[in-house]
Amino acid sequence: MINFLKTETFLIIIAGVNILLLILYISNLFKLKKINKNYKVFMKKLGNGNNIEEILKKYIQKVEEVDSKNKEIEQYCNSLEKDISLCIKKIGMVRYSAFKDTGSDLSFALALLNEKNDGVILNGIYSREMSNIYAKQVKEGKTNNKLSEEEDKALQIAINQ
Repeated sequence: MINFLKTETFLIIIAGVNILLLILYISNLFKLKKINKNYKVFMKKLGNGNNIEEILKKYIQKVEEVDSKNKEIEQYCNSLEKDISLCIKKIGMVRYSAFKDTGSDLSFALALLNEKNDGVILNGIYSREMSNIYAKQVKEGKTNNKLSEEEDKALQIAINQ
């Protein structure tokens, strides 16, 4: 075998194989060039005269921008949702006559609560000589202060909304 590798026949066979490989390589280069040309023509036809590859790159960039904006909007909505839970959502009001000498129901008890039933009860007492407003804090639907009948009714109206 070693003697065969040293002969001219072996060198001729190797040279022939190399020439064949070179021809195949050149042939493949021309085919690849033709495929690339056909690809570019196809892409331009598909894009109505514009390069579809460029259009796709721009489209992908816009989609990424929209995705980024959506994430910003989602974060903003989540922060709004947290803030809105602290806003007044439940209102209960009872009008009444605090004194016999006043003609109509000019006094009131007003309960203002958020979704956790935290808030305040305002009691406005009206008489002919003066008018006063009192406030009582509400935490989880309860208060440390004694409530009048009207205040309790206003609180229950607000809680049950």
